[in-house]
Amino acid sequence: MINTRTVLLAVLFVAFCGSFAFAADPAASGTWKTFFPDGLLNAKGEPVGIEQLGNKIVGIYYSAHWCPPCRAFSPKLVEFRNAHKDDFEIVFVSSDKGEKEQFGYMSDLKMEWLTMKYQSPAAEALKTKYNVEGIPTLIILSPKGETISQDGRGDVTNSPDTCLDTWKKAIK
Repeated sequence: MINTRTVLLAVLFVAFCGSFAFAADPAASGTWKTFFPDGLLNAKGEPVGIEQLGNKIVGIYYSAHWCPPCRAFSPKLVEFRNAHKDDFEIVFVSSDKGEKEQFGYMSDLKMEWLTMKYQSPAAEALKTKYNVEGIPTLIILSPKGETISQDGRGDVTNSPDTCLDTWKKAIK
């Protein structure tokens, strides 16, 4: 026979532990859901869950294949992200001329990171939120979605060996 008190204690224990997991995981708490309400796509264009962002620092990267400064910076960002992918992830917001060009650019430069649907309302809203007026632009966010740097491009270009530690120290 099941003891009612034991069941109640078990339910309370699970709820108590779950509240800590909820607070510690931004994806579960809905932080990333507010940034990416339509979810994300992988480099092949397949839907993936926002939980892949987990507790990582996230760079929102505005770029396009047709842009010479973007083509110069993107390989550096690919190298940087790949070296730090346990702590850092990119979400690409394409300014290309179409979805085909977006994924072609990602494929050509081996951008094995996440992206938003081409010209989605959520992508446009983030562009407005961060007042992105030119590309390439890299906005750095804490795992809680707080802005750490509006000049991630400069950070990665000028301090690739130390910028991740600098960003981590800036997390509140």
